[in-house]
Amino acid sequence: MTLRIDVVTLFPELFPGPLGVSIPGRAIERGLVELRAYDLRRWGLGRHRSVDAYPYGGGAGMVLRPEPLAGSLAELRAPGVTVVLLDPGGEPFRQARARDLAERSHLILLCPRYEGVDERVRGMVDLELSVGDFVLSGGEIAAMTVIDAVVRLLPGAIDEASPVEESFSDAGLLEYPQWTRPPEFEGQRVPDILVSGDHGAVARWRREQAIERTRRQRPDLPGGGAAAGADSPD
Repeated sequence: MTLRIDVVTLFPELFPGPLGVSIPGRAIERGLVELRAYDLRRWGLGRHRSVDAYPYGGGAGMVLRPEPLAGSLAELRAPGVTVVLLDPGGEPFRQARARDLAERSHLILLCPRYEGVDERVRGMVDLELSVGDFVLSGGEIAAMTVIDAVVRLLPGAIDEASPVEESFSDAGLLEYPQWTRPPEFEGQRVPDILVSGDHGAVARWRREQAIERTRRQRPDLPGGGAAAGADSPD
């Protein structure tokens, strides 16, 4: 099954951009995903294809009007589609949501600009997503982040085993540290356990390292909290 992704943006020339290379690029070439970018001004108002207006009540900047976005959805929306608004106030985008979206058949991503969208637009979407507690110039880079995270989870995009042990895929843990050749570099040696040939011992060591790394670097994650609590006295 091919995942269709439609992106509604004021800058369609940004796509596919980095999504045209590496894993997402290969997924597009293989037909695993169909990516299309649409210019919001296609549904703009009047001779100048206007899409924004000053906010009621005053304030800096412009706000995207509801009519053009509604027009885009009227044309692109179909049965089974999931409409996503990229917004700093949305649900934090996490790996579990990426896996969820990878199981859908059709996504529409709306990319705001300026001061965001008219509040009535929120009633037109199924999901609002934020890629972090910061503000970008627009939703395009956030959309690319979501698309990349979703596409690499599609069957056939990468080796089936690759996503299983990645960060955030195992009980909220970061991925264990990775080592490769040479066996020694600037006085630092690859841990002996990794070249021992004992696969059971390697698996246990990697699990312990994942827990320790999560506890040290991301105690806010579920795995980090669990790891920290494991050593607490009863």
